[in-house]
Amino acid sequence: MKIVSVEQMRQMDQTAISEFGIPDQLLMENAGLASYEKIRDRFDLQKDKFLIVCGGGNNGGDGLVVARKLFSNEAKVQVVLLSNPSKFKGSAHLNYQIAQQMKIPTQSIENAQDFETLLPAFDVIVDAIFGTGLDREVGGKYRDIIQAINRSGKPVVSIDIPSGINGNTGQVMGIAVKADMTITFGLPKLGNLLLPGFEYNGQLFVTHISFAPKIFNNPEVQTQTNDPVELPERPTDAHKGFCGKVLFVAGAANYLGAPYFAAHAFLKAGGGLSYLATPRQIASTIAMQGPEIIFQPLQATESGSIAHENLDFLLEFSEDMEMVIVGPGASLQAETQQLIRDLLEKSPKPVLVDGDGLTAVAKDPACIKFRQAPTILTPHPGEMARLLNISIGEVQKNRVEVLRRACKELNAIIVLKGAHSLIGHPDGRVYMNLSGNPGMATAGSGDVLTGTIAAMYALLKDPLLATRIGVFLHGLAGDLAAQKMGMDGLLAGDILQHLPEALQHYRRHWREMKNQNYGKISLV
Repeated sequence: MKIVSVEQMRQMDQTAISEFGIPDQLLMENAGLASYEKIRDRFDLQKDKFLIVCGGGNNGGDGLVVARKLFSNEAKVQVVLLSNPSKFKGSAHLNYQIAQQMKIPTQSIENAQDFETLLPAFDVIVDAIFGTGLDREVGGKYRDIIQAINRSGKPVVSIDIPSGINGNTGQVMGIAVKADMTITFGLPKLGNLLLPGFEYNGQLFVTHISFAPKIFNNPEVQTQTNDPVELPERPTDAHKGFCGKVLFVAGAANYLGAPYFAAHAFLKAGGGLSYLATPRQIASTIAMQGPEIIFQPLQATESGSIAHENLDFLLEFSEDMEMVIVGPGASLQAETQQLIRDLLEKSPKPVLVDGDGLTAVAKDPACIKFRQAPTILTPHPGEMARLLNISIGEVQKNRVEVLRRACKELNAIIVLKGAHSLIGHPDGRVYMNLSGNPGMATAGSGDVLTGTIAAMYALLKDPLLATRIGVFLHGLAGDLAAQKMGMDGLLAGDILQHLPEALQHYRRHWREMKNQNYGKISLV
C-alpha cells in the first residue's frame, strides 16, 4: 500500500476535485461516512453517548459529519468546538451550518476545566481537533484538553490521525491523543505508520473516500509498505552451490558472536555455502558453534582483528562468490578499517556493509559512492547519523527524507533499522516494513538480518527485492519467536532458530500477509 506525505495528500485531494470533478463537500462527506460506519460497527448507538471534539479546520469538519451521521441515527451526541466557528471555511463551514440547522447539541469550550466537566456524561470521544496539518507544538487549552482525553479512560476514535501527531514524521508535537481506533482517508500518512505516531493509532483503518485508482496508484508517490512477494521454489535438483555462495569478512578477538550470527543466518534462511573469512585465532572457536560454516582463516593484527595484508587474497577469493558481506564484529582497529574501505572500493561484487564496516564507510564515503556493483548498507539511527554527519535527533525526526538523502548521496540501497525499518533505493523509492517487534532490539539481531538479506540475494538475484524480503523475513522470524517465548529476553539466537519456520510460513501465507498488510492496516 502506498503511504503519502501531508503535501501529497493535499495534491491528491486537488486532483480528485479538479480532474475527476469530485466536489470537496463529497470528499468530506465520504470521510465522515467511513468514520461513522467504523464507529457504528464498534459501539452501541442506542446506549453509548458520543462527545465529538472539533477543531477549527477541515478535521473539525469531518467531525461534524460524524456527529450528523450519529445524530441522524438517533445516537446521543454532543459537539464540542475548541475554536471560534467563524474559522470554519468551505466544506467545514457548510457542515457547521447543517449541524446548526439540525440543532445538533453544540457547545464552544474556552478552557480545559469546562471540558473536563463534560467528560463524565459521555462514553466515547471522537477526536477531530487537528488532523494532519499540525506543524507546531501543542500548547494552551489544546494541550490541557488532550491530557484530559488521555486521562479519561474512555474509548477514543481519531479522525485521520491522532491529534498532536505530525503527519509527515510521526513525531509527538508535545502531546498527542492516544486513540483506540483511527480512520484515515485516501491513503495512510507517514505519521500514521512511523513511530511513535503508529503507537497512538490504536486500530488503523484506511478509506479511499471514492478516489479513482489513478490517484492512489500515482507513481510519483514513492513510499509504500514493504509487501511480501511470491518466492521461487527450491528446485528438486537443487544443490548447495545452486543455493548461493557468500563470503563474510567479519570477526575479531572478543567479537565472536557477530560473525557467527551473520554467517549462520545465511544458512538458516536457505543459503547454500557460507564462507567466513575471519582471524585465524578465533576461527576454531566460532567453528564449534557453527560447524556448517566454511572457514577461511586470515592473518590478524596485533590486537586480533583482520590485517590489511589479506586484501589481495579476499579480492581473489571473492571472485567465485555471489555477494561479499563486510563488517560484522570486525572491530574499529585502524588497519582493519582501512582494509574494509579498500575492499569495498576495489571489489566488483555486490556487497553488504554492516556493523564496524559502516564506521569505516562513514570516515570516507568515497569508498562506496562510485561502485558499479550493488551496495547494501544496514545502519541503525546512530550509524546513519555518522554516515551523514548529522545528529541522531535529525535522523529520527524525519526518517524517510533522511533515508532518501543517504541513498542518493551514497549510491546504495539502505536499511534504516528500527521499529518499522525503512528500506531505501537511490532512485527515491522507500519501503516501510511492518513485521517485527520490540523484543528484537537485542545484541546480534542486526547480524542475523545481514545473513538473511544475503540468503534472499542468493535466491532472488535482485538487490532491492532481496533486501526488502530479507528485512520482512527477519521481522517475521522475530514475531514467531515472540509468540512462543514472549518479547522479554528474546535473543538473536532465538530469531536465528526461527528463520526456517519463518521462511516456511512466508511461502504458505505471503499473499494473505500482503492483502492484510500484516495485520497493521485495515482497508474500509
